[in-house]
Amino acid sequence: MASASRYNPSEIEPKWQQNWLETEIDRASEDKSKPKFYALSMFPYPSGNLHMGHVRNYVITDVMARWRRMQGYRVLHPMGWDAFGLPAENAAIDRGIHPAQWTEKNIQQMKQQLQQLGLSLDWSREVATCSPDYYKWTQWIFLQFFQAGLAYQKESAVNWDPIDQTVLANEQVDGEGKSWRSGAKVERKLLKQWFLKITEYAEELLNDLEKLPGWPDRVKLMQENWIGKSVGAYLEFPIIGIENKIGVFTTRPDTVYGVTYVVLAPEHPLTPKVTTSDQKPAVEAFIQEVTNESEQERTAEDKPKRGIPTGGKAINPFTGEEIPILIADYVLYEYGTGAVMGVPAHDARDFQFATQNQLPIKQVIVPEGEAVSDTLENAYTEAGTIVNSGQFDGLNSVEGKQVIIDHAEKQGWGKARIQYRLRDWLISRQRYWGAPIPIIHCPSCGAVPVPDKDLPVELPEDIEFTGRGGSPLTQLESWLNVSCPSCGEAAKRETDTMDTFIDSSWYFLRYTDANNIEEAFNQEKVNDWMPVDQYVGGIEHAILHLLYSRFFTKVLRDRGLLNCDEPFQRLLTQGMVQGMTYKNPKTGKYIPSQEVNPDDPKDPNTGDELSVFFEKMSKSKYNGVDPLEVLDKYGADTARMFILFKAPPEKDLEWDSADVEGQFRFLNKVWRLVMEFVEQNEVIDQNADLSKAEKDLRRAIHTAIKSISEDLAGDYQFNTAVSELMKLNNALNEAKCKTSPVYQEGIEALVKLLAPFAPHITEELWHAFGHKDSIHQQKWLEADPDALTVDEINLVIQIKGKTRGTIPVPANASREELEKYARESDAAQRYLEGKEIKKVIVVPGKLVNFVV
Repeated sequence: MASASRYNPSEIEPKWQQNWLETEIDRASEDKSKPKFYALSMFPYPSGNLHMGHVRNYVITDVMARWRRMQGYRVLHPMGWDAFGLPAENAAIDRGIHPAQWTEKNIQQMKQQLQQLGLSLDWSREVATCSPDYYKWTQWIFLQFFQAGLAYQKESAVNWDPIDQTVLANEQVDGEGKSWRSGAKVERKLLKQWFLKITEYAEELLNDLEKLPGWPDRVKLMQENWIGKSVGAYLEFPIIGIENKIGVFTTRPDTVYGVTYVVLAPEHPLTPKVTTSDQKPAVEAFIQEVTNESEQERTAEDKPKRGIPTGGKAINPFTGEEIPILIADYVLYEYGTGAVMGVPAHDARDFQFATQNQLPIKQVIVPEGEAVSDTLENAYTEAGTIVNSGQFDGLNSVEGKQVIIDHAEKQGWGKARIQYRLRDWLISRQRYWGAPIPIIHCPSCGAVPVPDKDLPVELPEDIEFTGRGGSPLTQLESWLNVSCPSCGEAAKRETDTMDTFIDSSWYFLRYTDANNIEEAFNQEKVNDWMPVDQYVGGIEHAILHLLYSRFFTKVLRDRGLLNCDEPFQRLLTQGMVQGMTYKNPKTGKYIPSQEVNPDDPKDPNTGDELSVFFEKMSKSKYNGVDPLEVLDKYGADTARMFILFKAPPEKDLEWDSADVEGQFRFLNKVWRLVMEFVEQNEVIDQNADLSKAEKDLRRAIHTAIKSISEDLAGDYQFNTAVSELMKLNNALNEAKCKTSPVYQEGIEALVKLLAPFAPHITEELWHAFGHKDSIHQQKWLEADPDALTVDEINLVIQIKGKTRGTIPVPANASREELEKYARESDAAQRYLEGKEIKKVIVVPGKLVNFVV
């Protein structure tokens, strides 16, 4: 038997981790008679190294899974790997190793690290998005979109590296508009690429946020803003000299009489048509200059808005006036119609642009009761009264919007329109390490889907990685050249691979039937487990990943493949793990903590005083803590307890080694308490009536059960739950009835309540009691209402509002009885002697105050 004085996690934890893997006790039950609970953490990218953010995420979800399992639920708690992406391809370029080898090595390394945390994961359902067994179904799902008319190709501007001859993601372009790898000035280039029509679901994605009461309000607001619903009008401005019209969308049709110019995106198809011969050289030079700017540079808020006249003229159909047509860097063809109407008197950006380019400013809205201003210092953007607008003068601008739209529709100048900020999802990536898009391009048939029987379209292995000249797939003729599945003519494969967000937009569905080789998932199984009951992950994924997952779920529902409308019923966005950070405010350099004396933080090189603060753990800031070092020194249970105790799960957590030590000491106290009881093995007091000490202890036990259950069932206040465990441990230590069955009840309750939080030590202690089964298969405790009933309370005795003592009294005593007990108490007798009582104030359950 283990020693009562020695808690050694390095001996205990590996044994139980291996046992859980071998006995499969934590694998999801298929017993349909039990309620289901699908607990899911956002799956990680296999970088090879576990960091504290991972630890926090997975420990939080594991507590939920273990607790629900003890409550009698069948629990699905899987894990996998978001394994496609640019880092693996960069590793292939830098290290001369195939991305698959690099990724597989990292997966094995991280899996081993995760297992050290004692997570009750169902590894039999493990998926890796880079496996052909997985991306076969990613490709199949893409074809579902294609068949539904939700996948299409069009030309779109991309970031182009002219040296490496490759497309760059926005994240690969630095603040100066240069390529992260080659340092070349990034150009904008039009490429034909694949999109998914997420805009078809914009309204439903927006409205269904109301179906998610279990999501944080700020996440729903972020999604709402990203979708960006705008109600307004589509208006057309005829172009002088040609038949085309310039279409614009505006939320302020009430200001249309104030339009004094129109702006096109430089890449707009109408730009060359409206440009006059005398302006052509200047316009072409401006377009070339803008082409070399990234989207970030063009749309930066603090950047001056640059533009140039095309020489062309349009007509404001409402006024009949000729207005100039310009092009400007801040208008992007991919946004809206690629054109905007300029109303400088009532739009801050237009006001700035018009002022810089000496364009007319015409006021058509004034504050109610005021006249038109002779000079405007700033744009007036609020509601007001319409002026200078012909028949609409005098109308309130809010009401006037619809009146003007109705007029435009009658005249054929425009119509009401709802527009969204959300754009269709560009999924093409000109890279190797991703799921190939399963399309074959035939000269006769066009874009032809790869037949289901030929899936997956596997990534070829005989590839050379240079980092230059575009995707390696474009250069492998043996893979590229195929016959058209429709007509047999010589054709070519699509060489773009899919955005990795595609992989993570349906992985939660695959987990429900991860080993199915015939289908992406079985409908009965996916409808049984979905939606995910609790999703846990970082706030950085609050928009794109969650929005795309919602989109996928709705499309697959409409294809008849599943029943649910939303993928994630409840969402918890855990806070970041922050480390103590040292920075030299003069040089801006971060200093490694091991080089700093925390009592006198100075730069070891310059002697400058350092700024000391908590910031998100990062290698570049030298403030990270290696989870493996913590596990080696204190064990997984201590790391778990600290992570759960230090802060509520949605708040940022400040790493403090002293608090880690505190949790290690707490687990040692639990160990000693339980092992001393086991070694003593003496329960002799079997009195039918409980003594006061037994009643007090039983109340403490069931108060802990009630409080911890409420903390887990509500907003997952793990920190207060751990505090309750500490209180119960203290109550057991101080108990005066250690040979009572109540004390035994308390010891076993402490171990059961601690089990979801610290699974290894509790498993060991449970078996020390002599049990053969797992503690994690035990029934969760329920509080006994009778035990919570208080027989006695401590009544406070006050004289003129000042406390003079307390006495025990029956909890159900009446007002008259409380006054009687108080009068007879020693405190009252001592302080009231010889004095006249003028008034007696009785507060039932709390105090009696004598006014003398």
